[in-house]
Amino acid sequence: MPFGLLNAPYCFSKFMATLLQGCEQYCVPYLDDIAIFSNTWQDHMKHIDEILGKIASAKLKIKPVKCTFAQDCVKYLGHMVGGGSRSTAEAKIRAVLDFPTPRSKTEIRKILGMIAYYSRYIENYATLVEPLTRALKGKTRKESIEWTEEMEKALENVKGKLTQKPVLFAPDFKREFIVQTDASDLGVGVILTQRINGEEHPILYLSRKFSGPEKRYSATERECAAIIFAIKKLRYYLDGQKFKIETDHNPLVWLKTNAGNNPRLMRWALALQPFNYTIVHRPGKEIAYVDCLSRL
Repeated sequence: MPFGLLNAPYCFSKFMATLLQGCEQYCVPYLDDIAIFSNTWQDHMKHIDEILGKIASAKLKIKPVKCTFAQDCVKYLGHMVGGGSRSTAEAKIRAVLDFPTPRSKTEIRKILGMIAYYSRYIENYATLVEPLTRALKGKTRKESIEWTEEMEKALENVKGKLTQKPVLFAPDFKREFIVQTDASDLGVGVILTQRINGEEHPILYLSRKFSGPEKRYSATERECAAIIFAIKKLRYYLDGQKFKIETDHNPLVWLKTNAGNNPRLMRWALALQPFNYTIVHRPGKEIAYVDCLSRL
């Protein structure tokens, strides 16, 4: 298949999915990359043999120098994946750290594009980069900007988050999901996590800024907006699952059974009805990390 054709990626992806049909439990294809994962050494040898057999039956060839076998951790699509967790790739982070100080809107867009790929590793990403996104307002793309101390601090904060080598865990669909939410005057913060043997296993972080009208919501409406945002973003994890929502806003504990007379809360309560959830109140000091997501 020649490179450059508009439909080539789609056709090749469909071909690989058809070729590896029946191997979905231990194999994930992405274009010409194939990731094989197993629980035991014996299973891994069996899985590799089956995949290689399918490749040979289709008369395809692989380049051994580009293959790695029997690894505890591998680099895949810019992530270090293995052992039920994933983290950022060192080379990608180094590119962000070495990026020169932006001097135009185009350069700000470039650095934000590089960082945004890892936004799910960064607590409070949306509000951390707010000084940078604010500088992009205007029609001229290559317009020079005045690099301020606030913008420098925002960029350094994000770089600092990435250099801490954050780790996210793979979801276990046999365990209960916990959605932790919080809202401030600026925006919302969300953590999807699972509690295993008393330890928090974060799966991903989400955050976003409030719009102008949303900033005028009441405290209860802002906290409920955080829940709605979380459920919409995480529905592929939560559909068909029984899960728990943890919030530091006690009035929302009754949202499922008594939304009151507030039309906005009543509408949101109806939107949540398809889900099997329980809202639990936790004091802010117990979920301070979520609170920070919405405030920093």
